[in-house]
This record gives sequence, C-alpha cells and structure tokens, in this order.
Amino acid sequence: MARILLVEDDPQVGGLVKRFLEKEGLGVVWARTGREALQQVWDTGRPDLVVLDRGLPDMEGLEVLKSLRDLDPLLPVLLLTGKADEDSRVEGLLEGADDYLGKPFSLKELLARIKALLRRSGKEGKRYFGTLELDLEARKAYLDGQPLKLSATETKLLFVLAQTPGRVYTREELLERVWGPEFGGSERVVDAYIRLLRKKLKDDPHAPRFIETVVGMGYRFVGE
Repeated sequence: MARILLVEDDPQVGGLVKRFLEKEGLGVVWARTGREALQQVWDTGRPDLVVLDRGLPDMEGLEVLKSLRDLDPLLPVLLLTGKADEDSRVEGLLEGADDYLGKPFSLKELLARIKALLRRSGKEGKRYFGTLELDLEARKAYLDGQPLKLSATETKLLFVLAQTPGRVYTREELLERVWGPEFGGSERVVDAYIRLLRKKLKDDPHAPRFIETVVGMGYRFVGE
C-alpha cells in the first residue's frame, strides 16, 4: 500500500482528503504544518508521495518543498494551492514540484494525479531511464543491471539531476542542492563531478544518453 504524506492546515480539507484517499486504499499520514511534515519524514522515513499545501501557517509551502528536495531529490510532490495564476504554477514547478493542483479541486482528479505520479516514480520506489535504474529508497544506482560505485556526492548529484528530466540546473543551483549553501568552493567543482559521473555512466558528452551540457547555462538530465 502506497504511503502518502498529506500536508494541509485546513481541518475540513485535510480530513476530507484523508478519508477519501484511505477509502481508495492509500495509507495517509496527515501533517498540519510544514515543520510537522518534515519531522514526519525524519522520524518515519520516505513516504511514497507528498501532497503539499502551499499556504501553511508556519512555513511557505515552497520552503517545505525545498527542504523535502534536500532530503530526497526524487520524492514525488504534488502542490495544492489557492493561487491559480500561471506565474505561481510555473514557480512551483520550477522549484521542483512534480505536479500542481489549484483549489478548489475534485477529489477524483486529485486521486488520478496521485496515481499517475506513483506510476511514474515506480511502485517499488524505483525509476528507470533506459538501462539506468535508480533505487529511491536504497539510494543506489544500477547501469545495465550492475551496481554503480558512486561516492555520496556523486549519488546526490545524479539524483538531483534525475529529479526533473529536461530541467536545466545551473552550476549555482547544483552547488546549493548538492554541496549546501555553506560551501565556499568554485562552481567548477560541479564540472569535475559531472565528468566523474559521465565516466561511470559510460555517457558520451557529445551524444549524451543521460547528462547533457546546456552551453552557457548548466546541465540537464535527458534520460534515454
């Protein structure tokens, strides 16, 4: 049974969504604040998906999203929000949300989007990109069925890039997400680790299967 973390401060909406999803066979843990949601992840481990309200009483939803991404770059996150304008939707998606649903919403549509994200992420917590397999829970990668020997930094860099295939990450963004905001080194460390990753992925930079250089911008994961 898939485990959903619902982050919603409105008791009426939260209760309604929780009862509906549980009736549909999903396990639901309900957090009413951003801090409670993050504590749930720290205490009980990775859920299969997060349904995250953007308007929370203690933290902005995008702050919670960023913290979740720092903990697990590939955790599927569906944003709920009363902000229906295009700029807000785009902002949420650029910050790493996998999908976006405006309020008020249909419970049936919410369920359909959740199921689509669960299918995309893999029922067993795995994602596949051609011959590359990423095990989200074990934090391991396999190429052609063989485990890749990656350092902790290489693993985090790969998982961050693969979080949103097609999205371009600047070197500055990758430094912050992989090395942290306190890192004082050069952005060129990103290039060095990209070269290491490409070597282990047997990826040709001139005909990339996985990691593509976007000249003047940064890098993106293209899958296969």
